Amino acid sequence: MTVYAPDLLLDREGVRRAQAVEIERGRIVSVRPAASASAAIGLAGRALAPGFVNAHSHAFQRDVRGATERPDGAEDNFWSWREQMYVAAQKLDPATIGDAARRCYAQMRRAGYTSVGEFHYIHHHADGTEYDEPNLLAQAVCEAAESQGMRICLLLAAYERGGAGLAPSQWQRRFCDPDVRTFLARVDALVSWAERRPLVTIGLAPHSVRAVSAQWLEAIAAFARERALPLHVHACEQRREIDECVLEHGMRPIELLARVGVLGEKTTVIHATHADDHEIDLLAESGTTVCLCPTTEGNLGDGWPSTEKFVRAGIPIAIGSDSNVRLDPLEELREIEICARRSAGRRNVVGAAAGLPTAAALLRAGWDGGAGALGLAPPRIAAGSRADLIEIDLGNDALRGVADEDIAAALVFCSDSSAVARTWVLGTPYPK
Repeated sequence: MTVYAPDLLLDREGVRRAQAVEIERGRIVSVRPAASASAAIGLAGRALAPGFVNAHSHAFQRDVRGATERPDGAEDNFWSWREQMYVAAQKLDPATIGDAARRCYAQMRRAGYTSVGEFHYIHHHADGTEYDEPNLLAQAVCEAAESQGMRICLLLAAYERGGAGLAPSQWQRRFCDPDVRTFLARVDALVSWAERRPLVTIGLAPHSVRAVSAQWLEAIAAFARERALPLHVHACEQRREIDECVLEHGMRPIELLARVGVLGEKTTVIHATHADDHEIDLLAESGTTVCLCPTTEGNLGDGWPSTEKFVRAGIPIAIGSDSNVRLDPLEELREIEICARRSAGRRNVVGAAAGLPTAAALLRAGWDGGAGALGLAPPRIAAGSRADLIEIDLGNDALRGVADEDIAAALVFCSDSSAVARTWVLGTPYPK
């Protein structure tokens, strides 16, 4: 058992001073007055807060940062960026994908993320043939997270086709399974493999309505419900995606997801940037989470999400670093509100919509929204909670001298990941 006594605690309950946190076997045993904890390790000038949850990552894409920032013809957009990303994906093997993931997760930990949802879709050899162990690349990514003490929900992605009526391109073949039964068998095998790994859980991720048919979506949704697994899917990120879905199915992407049974409390829609009012209603009625990835969405020119409408509708919000062009949970949270302000022409948009102080609403997205999206218990500094924590340097230039009641706002709006001094996962501290 180890007892820590920071200057203050910060979680969804607000700020608490003069408290000691008792940790044993990876869990918080008690939170009690520091005066009663004589053997406590003092953390002067520090705060403890729950670690942030990164609900959407493609770890290997961290290695294409910078390389895609040169103009690529007259139509340099998401689709041209995707082609460059495919080239990078084609070069990966078990060793290099593991190395890329290790470096990415080490940076995530330093930034204050303690859990990640890895939307993993590179499965096979470059020509599409299986490895002897069909989940070899997924296992390499999970092991990379374990090596960095990072909690991971590996979201195994289903990929069937290159689009409606299109075979996979040469770049996409290694993402694809021959049929949905083969894909679901791989999920089952991966769930069994992860059972004795305390930092690893498994979910499903039909990549998008472009990449899988309605029949695949329906089968995957039924499988996820039967086993109570998280399900993630990209939807409404690009207008072209919406147009193609309407042409194939006579309805928009989130409408299709509702029709085939994908939406629900264990489902997370990634982006939803161009969701219309009816789709927002469907998300709210079903209890589906939306994961916003502002630094990637801005980098790719995706557009402005309807964040205020999401929050007013009661849709849970999570954050993700997606392409990992930036790794900073505070930047993602800040950008959610900044984008909403630019769209609305007002300040404190998310807070007003949530009926909370804006910083509190955003921090809950980084904590509760992400945990819910990955099927994890809500992060708390309370007895019984997992000791997945971050240590914040109150002497950081952005936080020094800030009053207690303003610490949360200063952390979100004025600081960045440089304020994170250490992280804990299952009670194990990792120095920055």
